Amino acid sequence: MDKLAMLGGQRAVPRTRRVLPWPQVTDEEEQAVNRALASGRFTVASAGEPEVAGLEREWADFVGTAHCLAVSNGTTALSLALAVAGVQPGDEVIVPALSFIASGLAPLHIGAVPVFVDIDPDTFNVSADTVERAITERTRAIVVVHLHGLPADLDQIMAVADRHGLLVLEDAAQAQGARYHDRVVGSFGLVSSFSLNVAKNLPTCGEGGLINTDDPRLYRRAEMLRQFGETLAGPSERSYVSHLPGWNHKPNAIQCAFARAQLGRFEATMKIRDANVERLLASLAELPGLQVPGCPADRSHAWHILRFRLRPEAFGLASHQTGALRAVMMKALRAEGVPATHYQLMPLPLQRAFGGAASRAEFPQCYQVIEDSFTIQKAHLHPDAGPLLDSYADAFDKVWRHRALIASYAAAAEDVPPWQQADRLADAEAAELSG
Repeated sequence: MDKLAMLGGQRAVPRTRRVLPWPQVTDEEEQAVNRALASGRFTVASAGEPEVAGLEREWADFVGTAHCLAVSNGTTALSLALAVAGVQPGDEVIVPALSFIASGLAPLHIGAVPVFVDIDPDTFNVSADTVERAITERTRAIVVVHLHGLPADLDQIMAVADRHGLLVLEDAAQAQGARYHDRVVGSFGLVSSFSLNVAKNLPTCGEGGLINTDDPRLYRRAEMLRQFGETLAGPSERSYVSHLPGWNHKPNAIQCAFARAQLGRFEATMKIRDANVERLLASLAELPGLQVPGCPADRSHAWHILRFRLRPEAFGLASHQTGALRAVMMKALRAEGVPATHYQLMPLPLQRAFGGAASRAEFPQCYQVIEDSFTIQKAHLHPDAGPLLDSYADAFDKVWRHRALIASYAAAAEDVPPWQQADRLADAEAAELSG
C-alpha cells in the first residue's frame, strides 16, 4: 500500500499537474480589453460607452429578465437590490447563517437588520421551514442565497413569502447559469444580484456585479442609485443633478468588456465543467464515510464550490471526534496535492461584524456542516481541469485506503473547531490593531 504523502510518501497528484489559472484568458479577452481601451470611454458616465450596456443586454438575455444593470461588485449589487426593492432602515431581512459575509453585510449597508436562519444539511441553503420560523412583524425581505451554485428550493420559499407578503431577492453570486425548473436562477425574485469577481464561474478581470429584474421602475431606480441619484440621458451632457441620495457604484468598462468575452463561451465552459465535476463525484461517491455534493433532479448545479462532508461512524469514531477527523483528513489530502480547504469558519452571526453571538442550539445544522466538511474551490473551474480532477480522485482513493490510520490520528488529535480557530485569529488581529 502506498505510503501517505504526509508521512513521507509520494504525492498522488504529480507536482507537474498544477491548478490551471482562472480566469482563462484567451485572445478574445485581450481583444475585448484592447477594444475598450481604444474607445477612450471607461464608465457609464462617458456618453456612448458600449461595453457596459453590451454586458447588461447580453446578461439580461441569458438570464431571461427584461433588465440588467452592471455595478462595481457583487456586494454593491445586493445592497442596491435591497434598496430598490424598498427595504428600509430597521426592516428585518432573512439571511442564511452559512454564506459569504456580503450576504449579511448588504442589509447592514442600507440600515436594515439581517436575521440569520439555519440551513438545510443537504443543500446548504435556507429552507421554507427555517425561513418561516424567523418571520416577525418587522420582516420585509428574504435573501435567498444559492450557495456553492446549487439553487435553493424557490417554489417553497416563494410560497412562504407570498403568504406573508415578503420580498424575495436572489443572491446568485455563486450560481451563474444554474437552473431551477428550466429557468436560470436570478429570474425568480423581484430583484436578483450576481458577482463577477475574478474567482467566479463567470468572472471579470477583478470585480463586478450584476442586478437583474423584470420591473422597469426598479431598474430605473437602480440606474439612478448607481450614479449619485442622477439620470443618464444617453448621448447628451451629464446634468449633475441628483434626484435621489445615491451611491457611486459604477462598473469599469474594461472589466465589462472582459466579462462579455467570458460570457461568449460561458455555456460551452459550463458543459465541460459539468462533465469534469460529475466524473469526479461519481468516482468518490462510494468511498465510505464521504458525502459528495449532489443536485436534485429539478435543478442544475453551477459547481462553483464542491463541499464534502465526513461521517465519523464510518471511520469507527464518535460524533465528538468529527472535527478532528475533518482536520486530519484535510491535512492528508493536501499532502497528496488536493487543495482541501474551509469555506467559512463560523456561522455568519458569530462574526464580530454582526455581534459575535450565535449558539449551536440556534444554528445546529450550520455548525455541524462547518465542523464536518471541507471544500475544493477554483481548481475545477477551468475547462481543461479534467486530468487534474482525475488525479484528485486517485488521491482520495489513496487516502481512503489508509482510513484506519487516518482514524487513529483523529482519535489522538485535539479537536479545535474552526470557529474557535477563527476567534483566536481575530483576537490576535484585534490586539495588533490596538497595539
